[in-house]
Amino acid sequence: MTSLTRQYSTAVNQARSAAEKTADRWTQGARTLADSLPELPQVDLVLAVERYFDLVQRTLDLNRRLAVRWAEGASALPGVVRDRAESAGEVARDKAATAEQAAHEHVERASHELAREARKIEREQARKAQAIARERYEGLTKAELSDLLAQRDLPKSGNVDQLIERLVEADNG
Repeated sequence: MTSLTRQYSTAVNQARSAAEKTADRWTQGARTLADSLPELPQVDLVLAVERYFDLVQRTLDLNRRLAVRWAEGASALPGVVRDRAESAGEVARDKAATAEQAAHEHVERASHELAREARKIEREQARKAQAIARERYEGLTKAELSDLLAQRDLPKSGNVDQLIERLVEADNG
């Protein structure tokens, strides 16, 4: 194995490992959030991801079959025609490499988009959870909120929103 190939393999393995660890940690965090807030709707992105990668795999398989057919046809040609076919094969390899790179970039963009969408959903769920947690204190007067804080030995200073926030934090802590 050449040094460049070894370096490439090492980098690919490190990137794969980092991506897997990130996905695992994100999944654990999302499950923890979902477990602590069972009333929130569940969103399942697995089907969309599976369908996307099925499409990518079918495209790759189709390109492989076409390249093999071209190679088989080129192998059957004599002399000069074979040389020209080999030249066409180089062009096909270049185009396949370009297509592979484009597919890789597309997968990366899709992964980033899915992660962005998941973060957006996570933020929305957190906002909803915050609103639900605040509901029990909405409508109480500042004096009533101060009494609740005093019962918990928490500071009673601040405006109504700050008092409610302090109570919600104590509930979640």
